[in-house]
Amino acid sequence: MSAVNIGIEDNARALVADALNKTLADTYTLYMKTHAYHWNVTGPQFHTLHVMFEEQYNEIWTALDEIAERVRALGVFAPTSGKQFSELTALENADASPPPAATMVENLLSDHETLIKRARDGLAIAEEAGDAASADLLTVRIQLHEKTAWMLRSMAQ
Repeated sequence: MSAVNIGIEDNARALVADALNKTLADTYTLYMKTHAYHWNVTGPQFHTLHVMFEEQYNEIWTALDEIAERVRALGVFAPTSGKQFSELTALENADASPPPAATMVENLLSDHETLIKRARDGLAIAEEAGDAASADLLTVRIQLHEKTAWMLRSMAQ
């Protein structure tokens, strides 16, 4: 494969890719938790949360591919194992036993907010590197996670 020559210094590309891989790991962990909560939610809000979690995990699934492909466009490999994802993520995996529905909402809210902060860190790195494509991708991710956090926060009140 030929060298990556896209107008971003090698060191800067590596820093952006690292930030994107952390966002990817957080996103993957959030996907798994949201999907597990979709399967296991119970209680009076079952239908509402079941549908909402499905909408969320479907959107997150699509984002995973977009983030990983951007990492590859930068000439870096995306994580390839659960071990790598667990080493890179700032999020906790879902518990072995599903929590009550209200706790699910609170957990997902916290995870979205953590992911937003890490994506903001990545955005600053991408902007510093002059990587408009990665900055745009992260800006979109931040917007979507902020909207989801708002919805979850509203559910929790």
